[in-house]
Amino acid sequence: MPELPELNPVIHGKLRLALLSLLAGVEEADFTWLRSSTGSTDGNLGAQLLKLEEAGYLTVEKRFVQRKPQSIYRMTEAGRAALTEYVQALRQLLGSAL
Repeated sequence: MPELPELNPVIHGKLRLALLSLLAGVEEADFTWLRSSTGSTDGNLGAQLLKLEEAGYLTVEKRFVQRKPQSIYRMTEAGRAALTEYVQALRQLLGSAL
C-alpha cells in the first residue's frame, strides 16, 4: 500500500483552508470582507489569520481609513505554494474516491 500523504496541519483547519482559498482568488482582502465571507467571529478569524501570518502564508497591512483601523491581507508566494501542495496531497489521499 502506498504511503499516505501528509496534510499540512496549518492549512487543514476548516477556517484556515477557507481563508487561503478566498485569498487565492483575490489580490487582497480586508478583515471585514473575510469575516462576512466566512461567517466567522472576530476573535476566531483574528486567531486563524495570525496562524497563517506566522506560517508565512499571508501578510497583513494595517492602516487607517477615515480614522478607522483597517487590516488588509494578501497571500504570499509561500502561501500559494503551500495551498497547491495541500490540494495535491488531498487529491492523492482521495485517489479514485472522486
